[in-house]
Amino acid sequence: MPQPDTFATVGPEMQMPLQVAVIGAGWAGCAAAVAATRQGHAVTLFEAAAEPGGRARSVTLPDGTTLDNGQHILIGAYRESLRLMQELGVDTQSALLRLPLDLRTPDGHGLCMPSPAGHPQLDVLRAILRARGWSWAARLSLLRVAARWQWQRFRAAERATVQDVCHGLHPRVMADLVTPLCISAFNSQPADTSGSVFLRVLQDALLAERGGSDALIARESLGELLPRPAAQWLERKGASVHLGCRVRAIHRSHQGMWELAHDCKAAASQVGRFDRIILAVPAREAARLVSSIAPKWADVARTLQHAPIATTYARYASSKPLPPMQALRDTPERPAQFVFSHDAQARTTSGGRKEQLLAFVTSCCELERDALENAIRAQASEQLGLEQLDIIATLVDKRATFMCHAGVLRPPAGIAAGLQACGDYVEGPYPATLEGAVRSGLAAATALPAASV
Repeated sequence: MPQPDTFATVGPEMQMPLQVAVIGAGWAGCAAAVAATRQGHAVTLFEAAAEPGGRARSVTLPDGTTLDNGQHILIGAYRESLRLMQELGVDTQSALLRLPLDLRTPDGHGLCMPSPAGHPQLDVLRAILRARGWSWAARLSLLRVAARWQWQRFRAAERATVQDVCHGLHPRVMADLVTPLCISAFNSQPADTSGSVFLRVLQDALLAERGGSDALIARESLGELLPRPAAQWLERKGASVHLGCRVRAIHRSHQGMWELAHDCKAAASQVGRFDRIILAVPAREAARLVSSIAPKWADVARTLQHAPIATTYARYASSKPLPPMQALRDTPERPAQFVFSHDAQARTTSGGRKEQLLAFVTSCCELERDALENAIRAQASEQLGLEQLDIIATLVDKRATFMCHAGVLRPPAGIAAGLQACGDYVEGPYPATLEGAVRSGLAAATALPAASV
């Protein structure tokens, strides 16, 4: 694929603030809009949905219950996401529950990271030696393979899968550690996942810093973590935020400006003119908008395959507490891989019993809704001892993540001169994660010339 035009070199003539349109207010778009505003540019943010956040946003059910559009977690290694939240005024210590990574199933088998106490490598070693249900042969196989990863500097051939880079691992380690990590980080099985990206994630999460693998679980709705604070911050800084406003088309005018055709009722005109555009929408929508501008880029974006994730929300009244995050033993008949207990959304029944809110997460979900909910009920009974679940809703995101296959071709950030893309699917070192989206958005804004303020 030919390389797209790059942005003009910064010079005296480029120091005036630019009119920048950011299309899409997901985590990538919010990050790009905040960073561009911070650089002194005049930013207009467009979002087709009524709420910012993209796939990681809050939704309200017909009965008035507010839930997240799927169960998203962060980890301690998500430095840019955490830094951005703090810049927006979010108290991350109170908004996020930090727990050591725990992949043990209800029978107690599997790996659990200790509370960070020393060098990350020593913490990993302690976790391996203490793993329940693993034979010494299983533990030694992981130590040998981990030593090989380190010797190879956590790099792998472009076409290598996770199955390939894990050659020599004991089946128990594959089942209790590698597969859950693939499912949670990539939404795919080891045979369908890029080995090189997996090793990069493993290195950054487990070995780069103390607490990098910690699970950070939102105590409040996802919308309050970043999207809503970002929209409020932007408006305070003088940026324009248009929610419920879909961009129908973009093109380059004869004067060299970018023009957007949109359906914003609040705007004075149905056409906006901008010096730069940052496109922060899903791959399919981005391909639609630029198909006549950069057809080769659009073709690459269209080739990305996506996998679904289903989140089944349920309530149960029981005196038996569940941990905030619990790994499950999944099979084709018992499909959920994790269940999350949201204590902040618990309520008391008329009989005085505490009723918890649970979120069962099924990645790579292919079951119909009724079949999935029946399977979740059976799995909750067998593995958790929960006999009666009151299922509120099952939210299915059919295009939750792109498939990060070995050798997958991802579209670059640059589309054309003055037109930049960002999002978790754009070319980069990470899979479809919130951190990947945020970093991509920040990078798109960094490509803009700095404005004098």
